[in-house]
Amino acid sequence: MKSTPLGISDVYLIEPQVFGDDRGFFYESFNHVKFEQAIGRKVNFVQDNHSKSSKGVLRGLHFQNPKPQGKLVRVTQGEVFDVAVDIRRDSPTFGMWVGEILSADNKKQLWIPEGLAHGFLVLSDTAEFLYKTTDYYAPAHERCLRWDDPALGIAWPLDGPPCLSSKDQLGQCLSKLTHL
Repeated sequence: MKSTPLGISDVYLIEPQVFGDDRGFFYESFNHVKFEQAIGRKVNFVQDNHSKSSKGVLRGLHFQNPKPQGKLVRVTQGEVFDVAVDIRRDSPTFGMWVGEILSADNKKQLWIPEGLAHGFLVLSDTAEFLYKTTDYYAPAHERCLRWDDPALGIAWPLDGPPCLSSKDQLGQCLSKLTHL
C-alpha cells in the first residue's frame, strides 16, 4: 500500500498494490494494520456505506458536528472527483481543499480525517461509492458546506450545473457556519 500525504494535514491518498493479469486482478481493499501504519494513527471504523449516483450528481460538502466522522472513501464502479475541505478552525490549512479523481480503474482511496467536509461529483455515467466511517451517521448532527462557496474556490470539473439534493442546495458558506 502506498500512502501519499496531500495538501491538507492528515489527508492521504491511498493506493493499494494491485496484482493483475489477463484473468483480472486482486488487491487488499483494506488491511487495518497497514492502513494505520500508512496514516500514522489508530483508527476504529464502525460503519460502511455504499451509494450509487448518476453523472453530474454532486453530493456534499457534508460533515457532522458534533460526532465528526473520519472517512476512507473509494469507487468500485465509475469515476468521481472527490473533495475534502479543512474546516478545523485551529488548522493551518483551514478553508483549503484537495481533490482527487477516484475510479474503479485507478483503485485509489482517500483518507479524510475527522473535522473535514467531504463531497464528490460523478464524472462517469454512474458511479458506486463506498466508504468506511469512524463514527455512526447522526442525521441530527449533519451539516452541509456550500459546494460552490466562492471563498473555497473548488475547481469542480463540471460539464453543466450539478444535480444536487434539496439538502445540498441549502448548504452554507464557510463564513456563515457556526457549528465548527
